[in-house]
Amino acid sequence: MSVHVVLIDALNLIRRIYAVQERPFLMNNELADNTKQQVLFNTQQACSQALSKILELQQPTHALAVFDSIKPCWRYALYPDYKKGRKKMPAHLADKLIDIQDAFMEQNVDSLISEEDEADDLIATLAIKVALRGQKVTIISTDKCFLSLLNQNIEVYDYFNRRYLDHHYVKEKFDVRADQLLDLWTLTGDSTNKIPGVAGIGQVIASTLLNQYGSLNAILVANDLKSSINEKLKKHTEQIELSKKLLQLKQDIPLGFNLKDIRLTEMSHS
Repeated sequence: MSVHVVLIDALNLIRRIYAVQERPFLMNNELADNTKQQVLFNTQQACSQALSKILELQQPTHALAVFDSIKPCWRYALYPDYKKGRKKMPAHLADKLIDIQDAFMEQNVDSLISEEDEADDLIATLAIKVALRGQKVTIISTDKCFLSLLNQNIEVYDYFNRRYLDHHYVKEKFDVRADQLLDLWTLTGDSTNKIPGVAGIGQVIASTLLNQYGSLNAILVANDLKSSINEKLKKHTEQIELSKKLLQLKQDIPLGFNLKDIRLTEMSHS
């Protein structure tokens, strides 16, 4: 029987669903105390419904919801401004996560909570491990970082827009191949996570360079670059190294379980 593993970027799903549930109740950007419980209840219901739709659509043999660690991940130690200014999860939602995890478990989908890594790194490690065995993985997330993992065995599905973010999507949106995305973002920076790039190099220049030279390493050793670009790159050597480290998804986290531990029983999506 062929294996199909679905990996859910849990907070990406839950926070987006929560934002939709919260919106009608917001007064001056605040939720009244008496509506918080209502919003949380609605969020949990909507998360359960989303999960059952995902299982129905994907028909996976294995599934797992992956959560971020409670404490700040290793990227903050490398770069304290990582994700600076990003809106924190409301405390009442953070307290509700355990109930949402229980609700997922009712559909036989277990949750993995990292000790010190981001969900992104855990998902990448798992996806690569499964893909290397020639088995199929679908990552459920709207986070663009996973697009760099796309290959014949790994696909990314955007649940909210009901579409696969595939090679065609990557080419259209970023004008590079999926395996060049890491180099692209190292050059341009990643504003959502507050990772700086090379000042003065935006997506158009970066993609043009990558399409011409193939990779960031090839660009850095090229001797026919425009002097203005060459200067920018030389000035940002350390920045480039740091950004690449921050953007690179870990793929070697030791996992304390086997695929059989996250196998779905026939019951769970019948």
